[in-house]
Amino acid sequence: MRCIAIDDEPIALRIIEEYCKRYGGIDLQTFTSPVKGMACVASMHPDVVFLDIEMNSHNGIEIAKGMPKDIGVIFTTAYAEYAVEGFNIDAIDFLQKPIFYPRFEQAMAKAEKYMSLIKASEQGDSPAGGTITLKVEHKNVVVKCSDILYIEAMDNYVKVFRKNLPMIVSQITMKELEARLPKPQFTRLHRSYIVSMRDIEKFSNRTVYLHDCQQPIPVGRKYMDSYKSLSAAFNSTEVPLK
Repeated sequence: MRCIAIDDEPIALRIIEEYCKRYGGIDLQTFTSPVKGMACVASMHPDVVFLDIEMNSHNGIEIAKGMPKDIGVIFTTAYAEYAVEGFNIDAIDFLQKPIFYPRFEQAMAKAEKYMSLIKASEQGDSPAGGTITLKVEHKNVVVKCSDILYIEAMDNYVKVFRKNLPMIVSQITMKELEARLPKPQFTRLHRSYIVSMRDIEKFSNRTVYLHDCQQPIPVGRKYMDSYKSLSAAFNSTEVPLK
């Protein structure tokens, strides 16, 4: 992943540099000068830019507005009041200083998802249009997102269970497939399961049941944030299971 960090505080840049080395797989260039940093962005066209908001001579939000849409932005600032404005321009994430590594790691996971979506778009995949293309044996199979009931991980493969259609097996990781699916329509509730939101019949903080499906889907402890979002989406804290 090619990244550029722009911040007028050298200490902040050193922290990002240290975290990038710890995370691995990141080619990072840092700039205390917004002018020089943006010149590098223009010539290098990185995948992600870490961008401070309040710098001596420039405002990071205004800089971000002028960047190409396929470059992801992660804002880094001490001022939480900028968060809403930052997300309004579709930033990948907003890191409030002081930045701690676990939070940085979460932001990079979001960046990887963002890059996967950009790549899928360039290859002609269209989750927003309602289809994804999966490799099944030696063929490319176009799958309607509306047909997918749930997905189960199986090592470096996935099983895609569809409504009134045969289950298919594709050689793709769960992480890659999750990034290619339309987010509002699907949610990952377990390291081994992704479910269709529109097909949920009832759920608790441990198990989800889908319409016309006998297979109970477990809710993993590490995915409680997804469960909370699910509860909020259904305007209920929990739907009791019988």
